[in-house]
Amino acid sequence: MSDDPPLSGDDLVRVLGTLANPHRMRVIAALARERAYVSRLARDLGISRALLQVHLRKLTAAGLVSAHLELSEDGKAMKYYEVEPFVLRLTPDTIANAARTLTPPEGVDPHGTER
Repeated sequence: MSDDPPLSGDDLVRVLGTLANPHRMRVIAALARERAYVSRLARDLGISRALLQVHLRKLTAAGLVSAHLELSEDGKAMKYYEVEPFVLRLTPDTIANAARTLTPPEGVDPHGTER
């Protein structure tokens, strides 16, 4: 996401919506320090694995986190999560440009008139 073209309006809404949750911000902060597997990350954050999985799915869907399966020394498959590099620069101009690409709400044409 760091060298990609500017986010579309829909993508910007998705990314900002994903980050607008304290648990997901804490997950990003923890994974920015080092990659981790679910059980350890849940322990470190003090939340259940089930709740963490929900947040990891949303972060992965937004392209902010990725997962990789690896074998442990005892042969057990473990899924490690890590932060994908990204840069978000929000200015009035970047928001205005993204807003022009938003999918119009149902019942409204792209020019803002009701159908």
